[in-house]
Amino acid sequence: MAYWFNIRTGQVEAHDDPGRARGGDLMGPYETEAEAADALETARKRTEAWDEEDRKEREWETGDPESDDWDNNPLNG
Repeated sequence: MAYWFNIRTGQVEAHDDPGRARGGDLMGPYETEAEAADALETARKRTEAWDEEDRKEREWETGDPESDDWDNNPLNG
């Protein structure tokens, strides 16, 4: 069964729940109720990992470890 995390209410909702919210208030689906309950923490960890990947790519492309303002648009020179 799939589970969803409702960011508006902070509650886990089962896929087969007839009262389950629809649309933008939900994160998921998750395989287990526990995974759904941890949705915000999982999203935070993934975002941190992606930010670190982006930082490493900018450092590699520019040679500057502090290049947070790097712009890959060639027209911005």
